Amino acid sequence: MQTGKIGVTTENIFPIIKKFLYSDHEIFLRELISNAVDATQKLKTMASVGDYKGDVGETTIQVFVDKEKKTITVSDKGIGMTKEELDKYLNQIAFSSANDFLDKYKDQSNSIIGHFGLGFYSSFMVSEKVEVFSQSYQEGSQAVKWSCDGSPEFTLDDIEKDSRGTDVILYIDEESKDFLEESKIEQLLKKYCKFLPVEIAFGKEKEWKDGKMVETGKDKLINNTKPAWTQKPADLTDEDYKKFYHELYPASEEPLFNIHLNVDYPFKLTGILYFPKIKSNIEIHRNKIQLYCNQVFVTDSVEGIVPEFLTLLHGVIDSPDIPLNVSRSYLQSDSNVKKISSHITKKVADRLSDIFKNNREEFEKKWDNLKLFIEYGMITEEKFYEKAAKFALFKNTDDKYFTFEDYENLIKDNQTDRKKSLIYLYSTNKTDQFTYIEKARNKGYDVLLMDGQLDVHLISHLESKLKDSRFVRVDSDVVDKLIHKEDPKASKLSERQQEDLKSVFSIKVKSKEMYNVVMESMDETDTPVIITQSEFMRRMKEMSQTGGGMNFYGELPDSYNLVVNPNHNLIISISEELQNEKSSELAASNAEINKIKEEIDFIEKEHKKMKEDEISQVEKDDLDKMRSELGVAESSRKDILEAYGSGNKKVKQLIDLALLSNNLLKGEDLSTFVKRSVELL
Repeated sequence: MQTGKIGVTTENIFPIIKKFLYSDHEIFLRELISNAVDATQKLKTMASVGDYKGDVGETTIQVFVDKEKKTITVSDKGIGMTKEELDKYLNQIAFSSANDFLDKYKDQSNSIIGHFGLGFYSSFMVSEKVEVFSQSYQEGSQAVKWSCDGSPEFTLDDIEKDSRGTDVILYIDEESKDFLEESKIEQLLKKYCKFLPVEIAFGKEKEWKDGKMVETGKDKLINNTKPAWTQKPADLTDEDYKKFYHELYPASEEPLFNIHLNVDYPFKLTGILYFPKIKSNIEIHRNKIQLYCNQVFVTDSVEGIVPEFLTLLHGVIDSPDIPLNVSRSYLQSDSNVKKISSHITKKVADRLSDIFKNNREEFEKKWDNLKLFIEYGMITEEKFYEKAAKFALFKNTDDKYFTFEDYENLIKDNQTDRKKSLIYLYSTNKTDQFTYIEKARNKGYDVLLMDGQLDVHLISHLESKLKDSRFVRVDSDVVDKLIHKEDPKASKLSERQQEDLKSVFSIKVKSKEMYNVVMESMDETDTPVIITQSEFMRRMKEMSQTGGGMNFYGELPDSYNLVVNPNHNLIISISEELQNEKSSELAASNAEINKIKEEIDFIEKEHKKMKEDEISQVEKDDLDKMRSELGVAESSRKDILEAYGSGNKKVKQLIDLALLSNNLLKGEDLSTFVKRSVELL
């Protein structure tokens, strides 16, 4: 028997392995299975080139759990190791450069693996003792047993072993006994080893017999050794791709289409990415791309490794150039990972472009499900935007689709304002904004439907990209002011009459929204009162609500304009009725206001002729008093007008009709409106 110390002088190497090497102890199984696969693959390669003359035979890797003995065994029939090889690989090479590294990088010790071949030693994270039994493929070689209890001491013994290959037995420690549950091991094998290229068996197949599940005696195979991404695209049908998709995501809908990645230079990359149906809610679709290294699962959390918008895709990426055992921060800064990320972005854009060019009709049918993904990419990735701008689509309220260039040509003659800006009119809800859409159409305008989760962000992005262009929601102003083409229409009412009507219509609406009454001269056939909403304020609120920052705007109440048309006959008649019914009160109020204004004007003119220190405090106080009296008089006049408005059924009816057309009339206000409508009828 040989005894010795593992080639490392730092006494705390095993505590570091046990506590710090990995954030997740479960990957010990991935490491051991990966080693077994490597050993098996090496044997097959040697046999294929004639370096191994024996019978390769059965190569299935077996995993066993013995709950009574508290052991997990991983057994392969690969090349095995001689005594010299086992001593070299387990006792020397793994730790050849570890000392200096550990001293310098204890805090980042998860980076050791991959650099120093410490994968096997991850088994000590869950074990109090590890034994290795190995028989080399070399003819006449002696089988050997290596044993270590988690200290630097090890033993190496000659043994008898019936077959070629290596058995690793872990004696599970008390803290890790949950790994002795068969369900736990099966879960880990399916997570990390589902697509490894060598068959892995764990447990026995079961079938329903005599009213219960019984073992059949046949090994239960865990993995698919030839997943679709490892095969040539020419050898796969659409059904093969769909079948593999459901193997990855059993409960998912059919994907829209896929991209098969197959790159040999300047890096090796294979994989299949699927476009899922995404109409809303970005978050639930993330963490669906599975990252592999030589068919070994690494992670399904790929943010920072691939561009953010690609995390909405589903599928598999596999590259030996992506390090298997390093931290996320290392992956994000790795030059190969960055190249792979850029390449995938290009391949995705090229695939979408090809589909668009070759079958635009099919592309348009799938647009509503693709839209969120493409818009996300255009907003967040400049290089993707450059390509996507050629195949991204606008959809209008007639459900017709246009490329950006097509749509610009469609609207440029009729939707260019007097400042030469191209105005893109849009709606976010065809039903709620139907009245406004109709008014725009009657003017010969086209209206886009922008009802997606990211549309408000895309609109702002496009305004920075499209030259001399603005996006205006169709209900943000009266139709004549959506696209300024000519001077405003003249009003049939005087400024004084319009000011009075603003007070008449300033009825407090019982809601949390804010309403500002404005007078806008429109055609006499236009609506007497309509509701509009400021494009800027509404857009800022929407962007804050969908994660665009600017939280200040998100906390503000909704703000609307109550737009009164002074050229409509109903509004003119209300103005005339006001003058008739309140003429004496308004005349008296006007006389008082005018008298105070004249006195103030006179005193202010006199004061302008004097220096500041020549004006006595008494005169200043008198002027302040008169200004206060003016405020009271104007407020009194406004009270008269508002009282008239609140008691005028016509005024209240017109306001409620405008609110109703925007789904803003609710609760008690709606009930009152219905009763009033019956009375007026």
